[in-house]
Amino acid sequence: MPKKVFIALGGNALGNTPLEQKQIVRKTAKPIVDLVEKGYQVIIGHGNGPQVGMINLAMDYASQQNIGTPYMPFAECGAMSQSYIGYHLQQAINDELCARNLNNSCATVVTQVVVDKQDPAFLSPTKPIGAFYTKEQAETIQKEHGFHFMEDAGRGYRRVIPSPKPLEIVESLVIKQLVENNVVVITVGGGGIPVIRKNGVLEGVDAVIDKDNSSSKLAVELKAETLLILTAVDKVAIHFNTPKQKNLDKLTLSQAQEYINNGEFAKGSMLPKVEACLNFIKERGSSSQAIITSLDNALSALEGKTGTTITLN
Repeated sequence: MPKKVFIALGGNALGNTPLEQKQIVRKTAKPIVDLVEKGYQVIIGHGNGPQVGMINLAMDYASQQNIGTPYMPFAECGAMSQSYIGYHLQQAINDELCARNLNNSCATVVTQVVVDKQDPAFLSPTKPIGAFYTKEQAETIQKEHGFHFMEDAGRGYRRVIPSPKPLEIVESLVIKQLVENNVVVITVGGGGIPVIRKNGVLEGVDAVIDKDNSSSKLAVELKAETLLILTAVDKVAIHFNTPKQKNLDKLTLSQAQEYINNGEFAKGSMLPKVEACLNFIKERGSSSQAIITSLDNALSALEGKTGTTITLN
């Protein structure tokens, strides 16, 4: 049986405009198809922070201009971002598969993820979305729109919204069937569209689920051997951005937890990635591994040549 690799791809790595994104995903597709060519079954989750923020801000602005544009709820904006990112990714991946004469295909599943309306996250927004702003710009937008802003890992200020925990991947059965038929599946875009169960039906809510958490949960359900989180750096580091910075090649579950307890990983940046890896390892056990590295090093990391590998022991 081919090994399953679940890739979690950061939304910030996809560009800031449709044209830029379309160009970037052509490069993104190559290391992903490298894995397919090596015989891995590949499932892809991706972020949508910049994209959903852009869509939401544009729709909010348009709805206030008296030109007939209706107010668009945040869940619908999330669905738009899933489809728009998925369209670009699957097009680029399918073209790359075709160029290499591989028989696999790629498809996007617009994915809903059930959350708990009583999740404490709804009382404390923490998930960064949208563009980066100066402190002054953020304060102006906050006054005009009532949005919440936080400083994001030294890169500027970003809007933050609730980030509840994923409880259930609604379309998981469909995704599993596609994977079993050698389809490269793009799913849980932006962490999935957050929905709650209300009177027996699903209803969207204003939130963004962390894509690493949703990817970890779905990777467990699909019995993936590896969770591969691709980000802007080659390895996880402690004392990040200081003269004492130390890159880490390997981490056990207990070592990673100790670093978390010591506050080594930034909340809006590396922390959710490491936590998602730990959740995956705890559920899948000693037969699994989680790797954090950059996109360009995806295959090298799977071969043990780079990246930070996290295991049970």
